[in-house]
Amino acid sequence: MTGLPDWHWPATAGAASASVLAAALAIDAAFGELPAAAHPVVWMGRVARALERRLPRQGARRQLLAGAVLAGLVPLGFAAAAVAVLQLASGWRPGQWLLEALMLTAMFAGRALGDAAKEVAAALSAGKLERARFGLRSLCSRDPSRLSEPELVGATIESVAENASDSFVAPLFYYVLFGLPGAVVYRAVNTLDAMVGYRGRYEYLGKASARLDDVLNFVPARLTAALLLCAGALQGKSVRQGLSTWQRDAATTASPNAGRPMAAMAGLLGVRLEKAGHYGLGDPREALGQHKIDESWRVVRLAFALTALLALAAATRRG
Repeated sequence: MTGLPDWHWPATAGAASASVLAAALAIDAAFGELPAAAHPVVWMGRVARALERRLPRQGARRQLLAGAVLAGLVPLGFAAAAVAVLQLASGWRPGQWLLEALMLTAMFAGRALGDAAKEVAAALSAGKLERARFGLRSLCSRDPSRLSEPELVGATIESVAENASDSFVAPLFYYVLFGLPGAVVYRAVNTLDAMVGYRGRYEYLGKASARLDDVLNFVPARLTAALLLCAGALQGKSVRQGLSTWQRDAATTASPNAGRPMAAMAGLLGVRLEKAGHYGLGDPREALGQHKIDESWRVVRLAFALTALLALAAATRRG
Protein backbone atom coordinates (compact mmCIF):
# COMPACT_ATOMS: atom_id res chain seq x y z
CA MET A 1 0.00 0.00 0.00
CA THR A 2 2.95 2.36 0.42
CA GLY A 3 3.36 5.13 -2.09
CA LEU A 4 -0.32 5.10 -3.08
CA PRO A 5 -2.51 8.21 -2.79
CA ASP A 6 -5.18 8.57 -0.09
CA TRP A 7 -7.73 7.00 -2.44
CA HIS A 8 -7.00 3.67 -0.73
CA TRP A 9 -6.77 4.05 3.05
CA PRO A 10 -7.34 7.07 5.29
CA ALA A 11 -4.12 8.33 6.80
CA THR A 12 -5.63 10.12 9.80
CA ALA A 13 -9.09 10.80 11.19
CA GLY A 14 -8.71 14.50 10.42
CA ALA A 15 -7.98 14.08 6.72
CA ALA A 16 -10.49 13.49 3.94
CA SER A 17 -10.17 10.20 2.08
CA ALA A 18 -11.57 9.81 -1.41
CA SER A 19 -12.06 6.06 -0.93
CA VAL A 20 -13.98 6.57 2.31
CA LEU A 21 -16.12 9.26 0.68
CA ALA A 22 -16.84 7.04 -2.34
CA ALA A 23 -17.87 4.17 -0.05
CA ALA A 24 -20.07 6.44 2.08
CA LEU A 25 -21.81 7.80 -1.01
CA ALA A 26 -22.38 4.27 -2.31
CA ILE A 27 -23.82 3.13 1.03
CA ASP A 28 -26.21 6.08 1.12
CA ALA A 29 -27.31 5.54 -2.48
CA ALA A 30 -27.88 1.82 -1.97
CA PHE A 31 -29.33 1.66 1.54
CA GLY A 32 -30.16 5.16 2.75
CA GLU A 33 -30.12 5.83 6.49
CA LEU A 34 -28.43 3.56 9.01
CA PRO A 35 -30.71 1.84 11.57
CA ALA A 36 -31.72 4.24 14.36
CA ALA A 37 -29.97 2.17 17.03
CA ALA A 38 -26.66 2.56 15.18
CA HIS A 39 -27.15 6.09 13.86
CA PRO A 40 -24.78 8.72 15.32
CA VAL A 41 -27.22 11.55 14.59
CA VAL A 42 -29.90 9.78 16.64
CA TRP A 43 -27.37 9.55 19.47
CA MET A 44 -26.62 13.26 19.06
CA GLY A 45 -30.29 14.04 19.50
CA ARG A 46 -30.61 11.86 22.58
CA VAL A 47 -27.53 13.33 24.25
CA ALA A 48 -28.62 16.88 23.40
CA ARG A 49 -32.11 16.27 24.78
CA ALA A 50 -30.72 14.76 27.97
CA LEU A 51 -28.44 17.77 28.47
CA GLU A 52 -31.18 20.24 27.55
CA ARG A 53 -33.42 18.91 30.32
CA ARG A 54 -30.75 19.87 32.86
CA LEU A 55 -30.21 23.41 31.59
CA PRO A 56 -31.82 26.50 33.16
CA ARG A 57 -35.34 27.43 32.09
CA GLN A 58 -35.25 31.03 33.33
CA GLY A 59 -32.87 33.97 33.15
CA ALA A 60 -31.70 35.20 29.77
CA ARG A 61 -28.01 35.34 30.71
CA ARG A 62 -28.02 31.92 32.33
CA GLN A 63 -29.75 30.42 29.30
CA LEU A 64 -27.39 32.12 26.85
CA LEU A 65 -24.36 30.77 28.72
CA ALA A 66 -25.85 27.30 29.07
CA GLY A 67 -26.80 27.31 25.38
CA ALA A 68 -23.25 28.25 24.41
CA VAL A 69 -21.92 25.34 26.48
CA LEU A 70 -24.42 23.01 24.79
CA ALA A 71 -23.46 24.30 21.33
CA GLY A 72 -19.81 23.58 22.03
CA LEU A 73 -20.02 20.42 24.10
CA VAL A 74 -22.17 18.25 21.83
CA PRO A 75 -20.36 18.91 18.50
CA LEU A 76 -16.86 18.73 19.96
CA GLY A 77 -17.74 15.74 22.14
CA PHE A 78 -19.06 13.72 19.23
CA ALA A 79 -16.12 14.73 17.00
CA ALA A 80 -13.71 13.58 19.72
CA ALA A 81 -15.64 10.33 20.09
CA ALA A 82 -15.44 9.70 16.34
CA VAL A 83 -11.68 10.24 16.37
CA ALA A 84 -11.31 7.96 19.40
CA VAL A 85 -13.26 5.15 17.70
CA LEU A 86 -11.06 5.40 14.62
CA GLN A 87 -7.92 5.41 16.74
CA LEU A 88 -9.07 2.27 18.54
CA ALA A 89 -9.43 0.56 15.15
CA SER A 90 -6.11 1.86 13.82
CA GLY A 91 -4.43 -1.51 14.27
CA TRP A 92 -6.66 -2.96 11.54
CA ARG A 93 -6.73 -0.54 8.63
CA PRO A 94 -9.61 -2.17 6.69
CA GLY A 95 -11.77 -2.04 9.82
CA GLN A 96 -10.84 1.59 10.44
CA TRP A 97 -11.69 2.41 6.84
CA LEU A 98 -15.10 0.73 7.09
CA LEU A 99 -15.91 2.45 10.38
CA GLU A 100 -15.08 5.84 8.92
CA ALA A 101 -17.21 5.16 5.84
CA LEU A 102 -20.18 4.14 8.00
CA MET A 103 -19.83 7.15 10.28
CA LEU A 104 -19.49 9.49 7.32
CA THR A 105 -22.56 8.14 5.53
CA ALA A 106 -24.55 8.91 8.69
CA MET A 107 -23.56 12.58 8.38
CA PHE A 108 -25.50 13.12 5.14
CA ALA A 109 -28.86 11.97 3.83
CA GLY A 110 -29.15 12.19 0.07
CA ARG A 111 -31.36 9.17 -0.50
CA ALA A 112 -33.57 9.88 2.54
CA LEU A 113 -34.29 13.37 1.23
CA GLY A 114 -35.36 12.02 -2.14
CA ASP A 115 -37.48 9.27 -0.58
CA ALA A 116 -39.30 11.80 1.62
CA ALA A 117 -40.06 14.08 -1.33
CA LYS A 118 -41.25 11.15 -3.45
CA GLU A 119 -43.56 10.04 -0.63
CA VAL A 120 -45.33 13.40 -0.61
CA ALA A 121 -45.53 13.45 -4.41
CA ALA A 122 -46.96 9.92 -4.53
CA ALA A 123 -49.58 10.74 -1.90
CA LEU A 124 -50.69 13.84 -3.81
CA SER A 125 -50.77 11.90 -7.07
CA ALA A 126 -53.08 9.36 -5.39
CA GLY A 127 -55.31 12.12 -4.04
CA LYS A 128 -54.41 11.30 -0.42
CA LEU A 129 -54.03 14.78 1.04
CA GLU A 130 -53.77 13.69 4.69
CA ARG A 131 -51.03 11.22 3.84
CA ALA A 132 -49.16 13.97 1.99
CA ARG A 133 -49.50 16.24 5.00
CA PHE A 134 -48.10 13.51 7.23
CA GLY A 135 -45.22 12.95 4.79
CA LEU A 136 -44.27 16.62 4.87
CA ARG A 137 -43.48 16.31 8.59
CA SER A 138 -40.34 14.35 7.75
CA LEU A 139 -39.10 17.24 5.59
CA CYS A 140 -39.79 20.34 7.68
CA SER A 141 -41.22 21.60 10.96
CA ARG A 142 -44.07 23.57 9.37
CA ASP A 143 -47.56 22.62 10.54
CA PRO A 144 -49.10 20.93 7.47
CA SER A 145 -52.56 20.30 8.92
CA ARG A 146 -54.27 23.11 6.98
CA LEU A 147 -52.09 23.29 3.88
CA SER A 148 -53.79 22.95 0.52
CA GLU A 149 -52.32 20.80 -2.26
CA PRO A 150 -50.42 23.70 -3.92
CA GLU A 151 -49.13 24.76 -0.50
CA LEU A 152 -47.97 21.22 0.21
CA VAL A 153 -46.17 21.14 -3.14
CA GLY A 154 -44.51 24.48 -2.42
CA ALA A 155 -43.45 23.48 1.09
CA THR A 156 -41.98 20.23 -0.23
CA ILE A 157 -39.99 22.01 -2.93
CA GLU A 158 -38.70 24.53 -0.39
CA SER A 159 -37.64 21.74 1.96
CA VAL A 160 -35.92 19.76 -0.79
CA ALA A 161 -33.95 22.84 -1.87
CA GLU A 162 -33.01 23.92 1.66
CA ASN A 163 -32.10 20.40 2.78
CA ALA A 164 -29.96 19.93 -0.30
CA SER A 165 -27.49 22.14 1.57
CA ASP A 166 -28.07 20.95 5.15
CA SER A 167 -28.33 17.24 4.37
CA PHE A 168 -25.75 16.79 1.65
CA VAL A 169 -23.63 19.66 0.36
CA ALA A 170 -22.59 21.05 3.75
CA PRO A 171 -21.53 17.72 5.33
CA LEU A 172 -19.42 16.88 2.28
CA PHE A 173 -17.97 20.39 2.24
CA TYR A 174 -16.78 20.07 5.83
CA TYR A 175 -15.56 16.51 5.32
CA VAL A 176 -13.31 17.63 2.48
CA LEU A 177 -11.96 20.53 4.57
CA PHE A 178 -11.54 18.83 7.95
CA GLY A 179 -12.11 15.12 7.54
CA LEU A 180 -14.63 13.15 9.59
CA PRO A 181 -14.46 15.51 12.63
CA GLY A 182 -15.52 18.40 10.39
CA ALA A 183 -18.56 16.51 9.09
CA VAL A 184 -19.49 15.39 12.62
CA VAL A 185 -19.23 18.90 14.07
CA TYR A 186 -21.40 20.26 11.26
CA ARG A 187 -24.08 17.59 11.66
CA ALA A 188 -24.15 18.03 15.45
CA VAL A 189 -24.56 21.81 15.15
CA ASN A 190 -27.28 21.35 12.54
CA THR A 191 -29.05 18.85 14.80
CA LEU A 192 -28.90 21.25 17.74
CA ASP A 193 -30.28 24.05 15.59
CA ALA A 194 -33.23 21.84 14.61
CA MET A 195 -33.87 20.97 18.26
CA VAL A 196 -33.33 24.22 20.17
CA GLY A 197 -32.40 26.88 17.62
CA TYR A 198 -35.78 28.53 17.22
CA ARG A 199 -37.76 31.26 18.95
CA GLY A 200 -40.22 30.90 21.80
CA ARG A 201 -39.21 28.42 24.46
CA TYR A 202 -35.61 28.33 23.19
CA GLU A 203 -35.21 32.05 22.46
CA TYR A 204 -32.03 32.28 24.57
CA LEU A 205 -31.06 28.67 25.16
CA GLY A 206 -30.88 27.96 21.44
CA LYS A 207 -29.35 31.23 20.29
CA ALA A 208 -25.73 29.98 20.24
CA SER A 209 -26.69 26.86 18.28
CA ALA A 210 -28.72 28.91 15.80
CA ARG A 211 -25.96 31.45 15.23
CA LEU A 212 -23.29 28.77 14.88
CA ASP A 213 -25.48 26.96 12.36
CA ASP A 214 -25.85 30.23 10.41
CA VAL A 215 -22.07 30.64 10.31
CA LEU A 216 -21.37 27.05 9.23
CA ASN A 217 -24.04 27.17 6.51
CA PHE A 218 -23.01 30.52 5.02
CA VAL A 219 -20.74 29.09 2.32
CA PRO A 220 -22.54 25.74 1.75
CA ALA A 221 -25.93 27.40 1.20
CA ARG A 222 -24.54 29.65 -1.50
CA LEU A 223 -22.54 26.80 -3.00
CA THR A 224 -25.73 24.73 -3.09
CA ALA A 225 -27.61 27.50 -4.91
CA ALA A 226 -24.81 27.67 -7.49
CA LEU A 227 -24.85 23.88 -7.91
CA LEU A 228 -28.62 23.94 -8.38
CA LEU A 229 -28.17 26.51 -11.14
CA CYS A 230 -25.53 24.33 -12.79
CA ALA A 231 -27.81 21.29 -12.56
CA GLY A 232 -30.71 23.32 -13.94
CA ALA A 233 -28.58 24.48 -16.86
CA LEU A 234 -27.71 20.86 -17.70
CA GLN A 235 -31.43 20.07 -17.71
CA GLY A 236 -32.33 22.96 -19.98
CA LYS A 237 -33.91 25.21 -17.38
CA SER A 238 -33.60 28.99 -17.29
CA VAL A 239 -30.44 29.80 -15.35
CA ARG A 240 -31.16 33.49 -15.92
CA GLN A 241 -34.47 33.20 -14.06
CA GLY A 242 -32.86 31.13 -11.32
CA LEU A 243 -30.05 33.61 -10.82
CA SER A 244 -32.27 36.68 -10.92
CA THR A 245 -34.69 35.15 -8.40
CA TRP A 246 -31.78 34.25 -6.14
CA GLN A 247 -30.45 37.81 -6.29
CA ARG A 248 -33.86 39.42 -5.81
CA ASP A 249 -35.60 37.22 -3.23
CA ALA A 250 -33.04 35.19 -1.27
CA ALA A 251 -32.64 37.79 1.47
CA THR A 252 -36.38 37.93 2.22
CA THR A 253 -36.24 34.87 4.47
CA ALA A 254 -35.47 35.19 8.19
CA SER A 255 -32.59 32.78 7.75
CA PRO A 256 -29.48 34.31 6.15
CA ASN A 257 -28.90 31.04 4.28
CA ALA A 258 -32.09 29.06 3.60
CA GLY A 259 -33.39 31.54 1.03
CA ARG A 260 -30.42 31.02 -1.29
CA PRO A 261 -31.13 27.50 -2.58
CA MET A 262 -34.91 27.98 -2.24
CA ALA A 263 -34.91 31.13 -4.35
CA ALA A 264 -32.66 29.56 -6.98
CA MET A 265 -35.01 26.57 -7.18
CA ALA A 266 -38.09 28.79 -7.45
CA GLY A 267 -36.54 30.60 -10.40
CA LEU A 268 -35.48 27.39 -12.13
CA LEU A 269 -38.94 25.87 -11.81
CA GLY A 270 -40.80 29.08 -12.61
CA VAL A 271 -42.94 28.88 -9.48
CA ARG A 272 -43.84 31.04 -6.50
CA LEU A 273 -42.74 29.59 -3.15
CA GLU A 274 -44.10 31.34 -0.09
CA LYS A 275 -44.85 31.01 3.57
CA ALA A 276 -47.74 33.28 4.48
CA GLY A 277 -46.60 36.24 6.54
CA HIS A 278 -42.94 35.32 6.23
CA TYR A 279 -41.52 35.33 2.69
CA GLY A 280 -42.22 34.93 -1.00
CA LEU A 281 -39.74 33.57 -3.53
CA GLY A 282 -40.06 33.60 -7.31
CA ASP A 283 -42.86 34.39 -9.73
CA PRO A 284 -45.94 32.23 -10.47
CA ARG A 285 -45.13 31.54 -14.12
CA GLU A 286 -46.15 27.90 -13.70
CA ALA A 287 -48.64 26.16 -11.39
CA LEU A 288 -47.55 24.32 -8.25
CA GLY A 289 -48.65 20.87 -9.37
CA GLN A 290 -47.42 17.58 -7.94
CA HIS A 291 -45.10 17.11 -10.94
CA LYS A 292 -43.08 20.10 -9.72
CA ILE A 293 -41.88 18.03 -6.75
CA ASP A 294 -40.49 15.42 -9.14
CA GLU A 295 -38.95 18.20 -11.20
CA SER A 296 -37.26 19.75 -8.17
CA TRP A 297 -35.87 16.39 -7.06
CA ARG A 298 -34.35 15.79 -10.51
CA VAL A 299 -32.53 19.12 -10.21
CA VAL A 300 -31.35 18.33 -6.68
CA ARG A 301 -30.29 14.79 -7.61
CA LEU A 302 -28.09 16.12 -10.40
CA ALA A 303 -26.71 18.81 -8.07
CA PHE A 304 -25.83 16.01 -5.62
CA ALA A 305 -23.97 14.18 -8.38
CA LEU A 306 -22.00 17.34 -9.17
CA THR A 307 -21.29 17.81 -5.46
CA ALA A 308 -20.04 14.24 -5.13
CA LEU A 309 -17.74 14.61 -8.14
CA LEU A 310 -16.28 17.86 -6.82
CA ALA A 311 -15.83 16.43 -3.32
CA LEU A 312 -14.16 13.27 -4.63
CA ALA A 313 -11.83 15.33 -6.81
CA ALA A 314 -10.95 17.60 -3.88
CA ALA A 315 -10.40 14.68 -1.49
CA THR A 316 -8.17 12.93 -4.03
CA ARG A 317 -6.13 16.07 -4.55
CA ARG A 318 -5.77 16.69 -0.81
CA GLY A 319 -4.76 13.06 -0.31
